[in-house]
Amino acid sequence: MNASDILKYGNGTLQRSISDLTEAQWTTNGACGIWSPKDIMAHLASYEYVLVDVLGQFAGIQSKPHLDQYLAMGAAFNDELVKQHSDLSPQSMVAYYNSAHEESMTLIKQLTPELLRTPGTLPWYGAEYALDDYIVYAFYGHKREHSAQIDAFKDRLKA
Repeated sequence: MNASDILKYGNGTLQRSISDLTEAQWTTNGACGIWSPKDIMAHLASYEYVLVDVLGQFAGIQSKPHLDQYLAMGAAFNDELVKQHSDLSPQSMVAYYNSAHEESMTLIKQLTPELLRTPGTLPWYGAEYALDDYIVYAFYGHKREHSAQIDAFKDRLKA
């Protein structure tokens, strides 16, 4: 598996889904439960920063504030982080997400394919899983799911 490509393609799908959102659509609730597309971007950005911390650990970076927050907060992480970013404009929210994604792309290139496919490297995620499994499920699949929700939301608003 090419983890860098997986991250790139997940991001590409997301970028295509948000590219034609109108100003009004960005902040209209209902794209995913009560969340607006901007809220979804805040959610995905929060997870992208968790990935930055995870990849950073394997690249020798000790600081991992987003991962620590994610692990400590559990289920509250989603709504709390969306709330923390509620004052950002849609453009600022996308820039925040893009910054994290760029950092993830830089870090993933520092890791070997052997490391990425070694099970048990993320004990908190599951001993049977490798880092590349985490990337596919928690990032590629996650972005594809929310992209589909945004696309369906745009279709509902047109009807």
